[in-house]
Amino acid sequence: MPEEKAEDNQIKAEVAVQAVKPEAAVQAPVKKRAAPRKKSASKKETKVVFVKSKRKSAIARASAKPGTGRIHVNGFDINVCEPLELRRIMAEPIGVSSITRDIARGLDININVHGGGISSQAQAVRNVIAKSIEKSSGSDTVRKEYMRHDRFMLIDDARRVEPKKFKGPKARARFQKSYR
Repeated sequence: MPEEKAEDNQIKAEVAVQAVKPEAAVQAPVKKRAAPRKKSASKKETKVVFVKSKRKSAIARASAKPGTGRIHVNGFDINVCEPLELRRIMAEPIGVSSITRDIARGLDININVHGGGISSQAQAVRNVIAKSIEKSSGSDTVRKEYMRHDRFMLIDDARRVEPKKFKGPKARARFQKSYR
């Protein structure tokens, strides 16, 4: 038994000496870095345009990318939005000219709108559609056509509701006096 313990101690000592040798660390295999991947020519980078617009207290955000020409407002197609008058307001930027119609046919626009009433939401959607078509076209002719048709398609209306003051029911009106 003592002979086996002596042999075990001798083997452990040899292993420890081998682990301490600096040559073993130098001879460790060096990992090679992988070559950077090349982008495939078949996969084109799609240009996504993000735009936002405000009207009163309604805020509309849109993302436009190349596609088949569909427009979704809060997950629904624009053609199912009711009432008809508001749908016409929302779709107005598409029919301004033949150039805007062609650009809109090649874009998929997803719009998220919240806040305000239905009329101000429709106007915010109208502005955001016009801005996304203008920004994705990259030409100045589309901007000029929108400015000639209606300036407020590209420029947000800065008017906001005036806050209510004390001594009155609304912003400017005052409580009436009664002499009875």
